[in-house]
Amino acid sequence: MRGTPQQIIDKYTQLARDAQLSNDRVAAENFQQHAEHYTRLLGEATREAEARREQQEAQQRDRQQQNQQAREQQQRAPEPEPQPQPEAQQQPKPAAFDDPGAAPQPDIIDAAGEADSGLVETPESRPVEDAAPAPEKPARQRRPRKPKQPPAAEAGDETSKPEEGAPEAAE
Repeated sequence: MRGTPQQIIDKYTQLARDAQLSNDRVAAENFQQHAEHYTRLLGEATREAEARREQQEAQQRDRQQQNQQAREQQQRAPEPEPQPQPEAQQQPKPAAFDDPGAAPQPDIIDAAGEADSGLVETPESRPVEDAAPAPEKPARQRRPRKPKQPPAAEAGDETSKPEEGAPEAAE
């Protein structure tokens, strides 16, 4: 069977009516029982869906009431002042969370002043005066341009090809 439960019920009801009009009482009773069966199934499914919907609405109302009560309590109750903890229990907050500039900063190491810093010397770390000047490249010579050739399609030029589609001259 295809269709919604209501469509199936309507189909069996119509079949029962047709069977009754053709004086087939057995087929009419059979189709009426089928229609009644689907009517019961539809009613039960409708009741279950209604019960689920009501349950969800009740849960939603409860959540909204709890949220409303929590908001009202927060508005009514002033925030308690923080109690000072004994010094043994106080943990210092890292200054980096409040102000990153207030955190202890690492010392800058002067690589030129220390003989063995453990760092590998790279060309970028060498002082500029020690670096050898880059050799100058010779100037690039330009090649002369080839002169443009005149169009090959002149009147007396035998090397030119006749245009396609043009009639050939008679000899």
